[in-house]
Amino acid sequence: MRGLLFNGWKETKMTIDTIKDWLSDNPAVVQYLSILGVIVLSYLAFILTRKLVLRPLRAIIKRSSTQLDDILLQEGVFRRLLYIVPALILYNFSYLVPQAETFFQRLFTAVIALILLLSLGAFLSSVNEIYKSTALARRLDIKSYIQVTKLLVYIFGTIIIVSILSGRSPWLMLSGIGAMTAVVLLIFRDTILSFVASIQISSSDLVRVGDWIEVPAFGADGDVIDIALHTVQVQNWDKTITVIPTHKLLDSSFKNWRGMSQSGGRRIKRAVYIDVSTIRLCDEELLERFEKFQLLTGYISEKRDEISKYNQEHQVDTSQLINGRRLTNVGTFRSYIEAYLRSHPLIHQDMTLLVRQLQPGPSGLPIEIYAFTDDTRWAAYEAIQADIFDHILAVVPQFDLRVFQEPTGKDFENLSYLKS
Repeated sequence: MRGLLFNGWKETKMTIDTIKDWLSDNPAVVQYLSILGVIVLSYLAFILTRKLVLRPLRAIIKRSSTQLDDILLQEGVFRRLLYIVPALILYNFSYLVPQAETFFQRLFTAVIALILLLSLGAFLSSVNEIYKSTALARRLDIKSYIQVTKLLVYIFGTIIIVSILSGRSPWLMLSGIGAMTAVVLLIFRDTILSFVASIQISSSDLVRVGDWIEVPAFGADGDVIDIALHTVQVQNWDKTITVIPTHKLLDSSFKNWRGMSQSGGRRIKRAVYIDVSTIRLCDEELLERFEKFQLLTGYISEKRDEISKYNQEHQVDTSQLINGRRLTNVGTFRSYIEAYLRSHPLIHQDMTLLVRQLQPGPSGLPIEIYAFTDDTRWAAYEAIQADIFDHILAVVPQFDLRVFQEPTGKDFENLSYLKS
């Protein structure tokens, strides 16, 4: 038994010696195998780091109450940093390729710098996401500033990486870029203009995410959904999205409806056109009928006393309606609309409320309603406005008035019927 073991050990030793001799005679194979082993080692180190560090870290972050670390995880800050581990291993074993050791050391140093650069970019994106969750984000959007910072970081990072690969000082490259200032300004012209525009927008609080704006030059009419360095995105009411260059937004005129939303009132400015041929003075019979309208009872009584006193003082012959002071059906109608709006629960009583006559024209006499609803939501506003004008149009005949409208086919049909 001992003899068998001894013979087996002797054969194994001879095999190992043979392999050693062969490897010593073929150093290139040893080098290739060593390089392959380092590559496998770096890959295994990456896998182990991901399992032993990233996974437990992800579990801890998921259980934490704060959302800050969740944002860092979501943006991939920790995931990108893991790639430093295999890069460091490859860097430390660069001596395995002595004929290109310096090149590989520079290469892996540049790779580590690139990983740090991308991780810093992800961190800056996380800062923006964290800031968006704060109340201050409604007042000031920093996305454009973050993008400018990332751009500068990437530019200087690229210079450092190139300097590492070339073995030259980064200051030498920066001095070369200084000599190309004019070219740089030309290349980054839109970026510089957009950055200045972003500063103006933020400092003057011209536009925020969530504002309703109208930009006729670009056909935009809707909510601002994103303000970036180069573009402002507006989601129109038809759900299409208009992309406006940031610096072009300040070059053209635009309307921001934020003031309306913050005021708590939304304007109604619409007219009813009265047929001028139906306007007349009010006689006693008409006044008695108007006085029965609940919203006009006090008004008619007060005006009757006022007009009667005036006519008596000036000895007016009241046998003719044209003499002295008289109420008109259109003036009484206007007072009724104002009283109706004053008593309406959905009209903002602390804002301007007018019922006025505009200049008569081919379409009749415009009676314009100028008031504000106390609900700024679009659907609610339209419903309130529609209800008000439903009522106004329905009561026009009660004042012996008629709404003007262009002749229709039915009107011409009735006219031809009368002629026949």
